[in-house]
Amino acid sequence: MPLGKITKRTVDALEPSSSDLFLWDDELKGFGVRLTPKGVRSYVLQYRMGGRETHPRRYTIGRHGSPWTPDRARKEAERLLYLIHQKIDPTEAEKERRREAVDLAFDKYAEKFIELYLQRRWKQWRLGAGVLRREAMIVLGKKPLPRIRRSDLAPLWDRMQDRPAVARITFATLRKLFKWAASRGDVDRSPLEGVEAPPAVPARDRVLDDRELGALWKAIETLRYPFEHFFRLLVLTGQRREEVAQMDWSELSRDDAMWILPAARTKNSKPNLVPLSDPAIEILDGVAGSSQWPCRGFVFSTTGRTPVSGFTKPKQRIDERMRAETGAELPAWRAHDIRRTVATGLQRLGVRFEVTEAVLNHVSGSKSGIAGVYQRYDWAAEKRTALAAWADHVLQVGAAGSTSRGFGRAQ
Repeated sequence: MPLGKITKRTVDALEPSSSDLFLWDDELKGFGVRLTPKGVRSYVLQYRMGGRETHPRRYTIGRHGSPWTPDRARKEAERLLYLIHQKIDPTEAEKERRREAVDLAFDKYAEKFIELYLQRRWKQWRLGAGVLRREAMIVLGKKPLPRIRRSDLAPLWDRMQDRPAVARITFATLRKLFKWAASRGDVDRSPLEGVEAPPAVPARDRVLDDRELGALWKAIETLRYPFEHFFRLLVLTGQRREEVAQMDWSELSRDDAMWILPAARTKNSKPNLVPLSDPAIEILDGVAGSSQWPCRGFVFSTTGRTPVSGFTKPKQRIDERMRAETGAELPAWRAHDIRRTVATGLQRLGVRFEVTEAVLNHVSGSKSGIAGVYQRYDWAAEKRTALAAWADHVLQVGAAGSTSRGFGRAQ
């Protein structure tokens, strides 16, 4: 077994043979370099996790070259030997690190949780799957599950301050995920252990009347891209805030005047066909800059890489303009109240309840239980007629003159 000082000169001087060749350092026990028959040089550390009766193990530090120089490899070997003296096996530690980085990455683990637990044990599993994908994965990404702390979850709750119902569903789903992970030995304990759940959400019934709706439509005019166009489509389509905010050009068809909202982005994990009224088409033309729409990318984005966010300031500006428009202090309202306003407005316009439910992509009433199994009609034509009538109503109460400058994207 050749011994010698491991330096760049001695490593480069090694000549390949028909089998692996090792040069062991004569100063740091167990530190060596391996040369394969193909001429590949790698730094290694050979060690035992016990006395001489235990089998030696060999850990590959890295291949010779950048970044692994002899000096850097020697320092890494010294660090590993310190761990070994602390009864920490570097080979097992590396396996665990790779497992954390791959199998225990939050996004991958959440998908496994959905498949192996939620789908089999939760009746409303689509709600849990939806918040994991739309809310938690955006914040936690590929962070290893065992390394997630309470502080890592704080940005998640911050995102949902104005969506208490979603926060409550997300909390319940994450609590079950971490409890399941602990039962499998994938984490020692849940970061939500001892954390109080968000309070129950009182039922809301806030609906904007026509005077408020008209003031809202005019107030939106004071915003610029992406918020003006975003809020207008929120009013015209009746879809959820995050669904509109994350709208992608690949989901839209101008020829069919249709927004195909995929199941992965809906609250109930069911796809939704949302017909686009003429005003909605005009808004999207304005964002695209022409009637030729892009094939991919977020419709509403300030970075080009992430969907629009930060709705608080635009909402405050809308509120100020609405107060000025009506000359009165309006009862507080949230973005989600627009969705309830659309539903109520459709009913006032004489739209059938089943069609209103279909527009909102609700699975309740006419489509729940046994009816949901056998009732497969998508109400596409009726939804198109309903949303066209709703758009006419919105423009009427908004006194269409406020849109005279069109829906072009402000530069």
